[in-house]
Amino acid sequence: MKLLMAIMSLVPLAAQQPPPDAKPAAASETASPVPASESWLAGSIDLGYRGRTNVAGSLDTYRSVVNLGSGPKLLGAEFTLTDPKRRIFDEVRVRAYSWGDDPYATFHLSAKKAKLYDFSSDYRDIAYFNYLPSYADPLLGRGIVLNEQSFDTRRRFAAFELDLLPGNWFIPYLAYDRASGSGTGVAAFVSDANEFPVPNRLRDETNLYKGGVRFELRRFHATVEEGGTAFKDDQSLYQAAGPQNFGNSTNPFLGQTLYLSNLLGAYGIRGTSFYSRALMTANLTSWLDLYGQFLFSQPDSSIHYQQSDNGNLVLQSQLLFYNGQQYLVSAAAKLPHTSASFGGELRPLRRVRVIESWLTDRLHEGGTATSVNQLFTAPNRTTQITALLASSLATNYSQQQTDLFFDVTQRLTLRGAYRYVWGEAGDTILPPAGLASADRGKLRRNVAIGGVTFRPSQRLSISGEAEGASTGGTYFRTSLYDYQKVRAQARYQAAASLSLSADFSLLNNQNPLPGVHYDYLAHQNSLSFLWSPGGGKTWEFQGSYSRSTLRSAIGYLSPQDLQPQQSLYRDNAHTATALVDLKVPGISGFAPKITAGGSFFISSGSRPTSYYQPIAKLWLPFGKNVAGFAEWRYFGYGEAFYLYEGFRTQMVTAGLRLTR
Repeated sequence: MKLLMAIMSLVPLAAQQPPPDAKPAAASETASPVPASESWLAGSIDLGYRGRTNVAGSLDTYRSVVNLGSGPKLLGAEFTLTDPKRRIFDEVRVRAYSWGDDPYATFHLSAKKAKLYDFSSDYRDIAYFNYLPSYADPLLGRGIVLNEQSFDTRRRFAAFELDLLPGNWFIPYLAYDRASGSGTGVAAFVSDANEFPVPNRLRDETNLYKGGVRFELRRFHATVEEGGTAFKDDQSLYQAAGPQNFGNSTNPFLGQTLYLSNLLGAYGIRGTSFYSRALMTANLTSWLDLYGQFLFSQPDSSIHYQQSDNGNLVLQSQLLFYNGQQYLVSAAAKLPHTSASFGGELRPLRRVRVIESWLTDRLHEGGTATSVNQLFTAPNRTTQITALLASSLATNYSQQQTDLFFDVTQRLTLRGAYRYVWGEAGDTILPPAGLASADRGKLRRNVAIGGVTFRPSQRLSISGEAEGASTGGTYFRTSLYDYQKVRAQARYQAAASLSLSADFSLLNNQNPLPGVHYDYLAHQNSLSFLWSPGGGKTWEFQGSYSRSTLRSAIGYLSPQDLQPQQSLYRDNAHTATALVDLKVPGISGFAPKITAGGSFFISSGSRPTSYYQPIAKLWLPFGKNVAGFAEWRYFGYGEAFYLYEGFRTQMVTAGLRLTR
């Protein structure tokens, strides 16, 4: 940010100084409207200050949903640097948004020189806070508000790529990506017959290195790439000695109350992976295009876990109570992974196109784990349990699809398609342990697709698509099974200044298998418009409205007694947005602009919710290169069944935009 401010601070000075080679024009010469030399800097920067009132209600919900704070801000910057002599670079572009401890800040820098290099870089800094008080809270019935799956972390992403010899048929490139995160949270320490919420520390990091060559010919494009990743993930659960933690269940187990008095558990994962990738596209003839892609990778990982805890705990398999534990686990796994796709577009007739595609994804994992579990049941008595496990996981997924497009007329296009999906998955744990030592599943699905695009006039276009499937097996209870999907869109240019659009979508999914009985139905209708008389020279108005409903029902087994139950969820929602831009007639070059409007969300059903966000903004140009702005926002959130999660706050942002 300091670099951006330093560069922009030179704008007024640079604007006043003539280029080094400039000479005074002769009195008889006519002034040319064309600048004497190209500007080396162009762009804008928005600097301001945001003030926020105190959050009334739940600060944790506000931070989970909005999380905007007060203070000085670099709201946005976009500028381009050019070198008229084309020495080191031709052009450098910079973009930056939301710097100043905002929850989502971005930065982009790119530089290029014709036929020599093309460099780009991106950076994102995300503050991820998630602590909805009513979520994952088994203690809520006892008056304790504690989200046992909460996070207060920062995630950072960086990406760099360098292309050499751009514009040539042979383009080598190098790239590096990095993702990292760290922070704290709350997690549940799971022990037999009880779970104990405790603090959690998190830290992870992934580095990706890759390089390759692109071949770009007139009718043929190919890429060959090699890369590798390095990954690590460290987490720790802890509870210092002090008050006893009675966990989520206070019911005695075999007459004894379970509790946790202290805990230190930590695991570290280390992994590496190398991959090879190749892809190609080819235009063989005027009526045939082909494409293909292949990827092979073989990740391997190692895991080490250590745990030390004290309290009154139980090992249910042996009905053994203990007051201390030392637990060590070491594991390793390899995961060869192959994926490939191939397809083509055939145009046998002028009005007919046939697109054929096929893909497969194959993953086979093998792992081993050793563990030593020492249980202290008396001052001088120890029980030691050792285990050696071997596990395997294999999944094979394939999909084939054929699409046919037929242009009946210039205004009417029909589409028909068929998709077949199949696969197998299986996992095994040896020696057998628990209820899930081995599991196998099959996936079989037939899908029919139909669509139409109708353009009766230049002002109106209508399109629709329907998809229906019959499934003979799937991996997960909530996966698509026997489903129908519909989507329709319409666009109408009612006048030069008025455009309208409408959208409709529906998804109906049924899984009638015994023990599942999953019923899911969701649909949404939306309307939007843009009214801009005179091309928006004086004012324009845009708005949208959406109506959505969701219904879900699925069977499950209650964890207390394994009796069948049914989970029901309903949601009926209204969403609306309206925004008007008004340009006040200018006086002596002073032309303010006012923007006002906002949005709201209201739902009823299983979790009634309301959310309001009105906004008003004023632009005040002070001159050719300087403008002031002020913005007001209101945030109001509420839930009928969870009143303690509601919040209200207002914020005002004011600042300057400098342009060059």
